Amino acid sequence: MKRLSLDSRKIEFLSYFLIWTFVFSVPYFSERSSVNINWNEVIKNWAHLFGYLILFLFNVYILVPRLLLKKRYVHYFVSISVLILVIVAINILLPGLPHQPRSETNAANGLMPPALNAPMQKPPIMAFADNFIICILLVGAGTTIKLMSKWLSEEKLRKDAEKEQLKTNLALLKHQVSPHFFMNTLNNIHTLIEMDTEKAQDAVERLSTLMRYLLYDSAQNTIELKKEIEFIYSFISLMQLRHSDEVEVTVLIPEQIPDIKIPPMLFISLLENAFKHGVSYPKKSYIYFEIQIHEKTLNCIIKNSKHKTIANQFDEYAGIGLENIKKSLNLLYDQDYKLDISDKENEFEVNLTIPI
Repeated sequence: MKRLSLDSRKIEFLSYFLIWTFVFSVPYFSERSSVNINWNEVIKNWAHLFGYLILFLFNVYILVPRLLLKKRYVHYFVSISVLILVIVAINILLPGLPHQPRSETNAANGLMPPALNAPMQKPPIMAFADNFIICILLVGAGTTIKLMSKWLSEEKLRKDAEKEQLKTNLALLKHQVSPHFFMNTLNNIHTLIEMDTEKAQDAVERLSTLMRYLLYDSAQNTIELKKEIEFIYSFISLMQLRHSDEVEVTVLIPEQIPDIKIPPMLFISLLENAFKHGVSYPKKSYIYFEIQIHEKTLNCIIKNSKHKTIANQFDEYAGIGLENIKKSLNLLYDQDYKLDISDKENEFEVNLTIPI
């Protein structure tokens, strides 16, 4: 975070440097259009610009940080007003200084009449207005740039803090899913031990695979899609132990799985909710899970039956559960994903598309 803030300050300083380098080069290049460069005129213009530069830098590096950003608005207004009046007064007095010696010298040498050589002076009120408007524009531009720079810097820090918080929430979400799943699975295995020893042994092996996945693989930022699919198969098979023939489960996954990586446990919350809300013991229920792999995207479709006895299914998705899923997806893909939820009369469907 400190590095990002430092980079922001460097960019701000570089912007000021380039802008004022260009401004100070204008008098020199404008005088180069003539045969001989009038250095007196160039220096006079630089003296004016130097006063403007002092005003600009004093405002953005002292007055804005120490007064304006600390909400000391009266002190800032008084200070900047006094500074502007001082710079305006100096710039009004500067024009006559370099010309008088030059005029007298040229007149004495008979090179040019003093009346023709004398610079054209603006009325004091016009000179004051011109300088005052320029100072106001400089202060406004400098203050705007400074506030924008600070806002961008704080926005980066805010997003970084939010990202860290989301990472913590995602880790907590994983730990919340795992115990709930293990509790149900162990209850199923306990029942199978008395009914079917062979199925119970197979369930223990699948549970061992899942534990290894949750303990080691899920701790990584990304995992091979093949391992994630193996985890899903094991999860579904263990859930079927509980529901047996009461639930029709359809799984469609491509035979050829490309060698790509995705975040671990990406689909498990959606799939677990499908089993939780889509099964009604008195009625026929179904779970549909499909993965489609395209050139640049992966599409996961999860459908489950919807029964009138199961109330407020969409409300639960639209509540904390859906918000946690969206936050996790925002953390992982930064809006570069698509999540569609369709709540029909007899069916609930989730369609998730992520980049690969």
